[in-house]
Amino acid sequence: MFIDSHCHLNMLAEEEGGIAAILAQAKENKIDHILCISIDKQSAKEVLLLAEQYPQLTASLGIHPNVDKQENFTVEQLVEQGAHKQIIAIGETGLDYFRSEGNLEWQRDRFRVHIDAAKQLKKPLIIHTREARDDTMDILENENAQQAGGIIHCFTENWDTAKRALDIGFYVSLSGIVTFKNAVELQDVAKKLPLDRILIETDAPYLAPVPFRGKTNKPAFVKHVAEFLAELRGDTVENIAQATTANFHRLFPTTL
Repeated sequence: MFIDSHCHLNMLAEEEGGIAAILAQAKENKIDHILCISIDKQSAKEVLLLAEQYPQLTASLGIHPNVDKQENFTVEQLVEQGAHKQIIAIGETGLDYFRSEGNLEWQRDRFRVHIDAAKQLKKPLIIHTREARDDTMDILENENAQQAGGIIHCFTENWDTAKRALDIGFYVSLSGIVTFKNAVELQDVAKKLPLDRILIETDAPYLAPVPFRGKTNKPAFVKHVAEFLAELRGDTVENIAQATTANFHRLFPTTL
């Protein structure tokens, strides 16, 4: 069985057959659990509703770094809303300098708010970082984010960044990007990662793995990430599935 550790399932509601069809396809492909990710206040409501409706789903709560700086949760709001039993993680949060210009202190402040709430709730963080790896890791280290734990999602960084994440007890989640022909450095990192700290994800509807690259991504496709990793690491798909599932349950014990 596989677990999709990062999916924007609410964004797939308009696909043919809707959410029920997406989940049926996932079940056929042995996807046992899906963590549905919030990026803003509206999606936070949507993913929580899904997690309340379907037992194989859980949800996160947070605001993506690219969302308008006027939209924010306070620490108190995150702690209050994040106490819901179906919300198992805080995020996705982090830093994204790719689409942002000017003074980005507001992004860093928003990030710190999420870390504070996660520590209070004792719920892991879902971290997004793009062209901001040093600042992201500096803040995680300086804010003692290891007290909450978490995931560097859709990991695309170098080995030094992976090592810093591992050193504070975080997990590294690999998406369909690792299957791309040009992702040579990432593939080298994926070979080195300790198996007990790897997760797999789709980031659906984005970043479909080979052989579906360029198409709408779906939770069912996470098995293709596992298959690629098995070949890359000289392992079996069964072992990758078993390990990444065990890793997810270790980080999120309430999902057992």
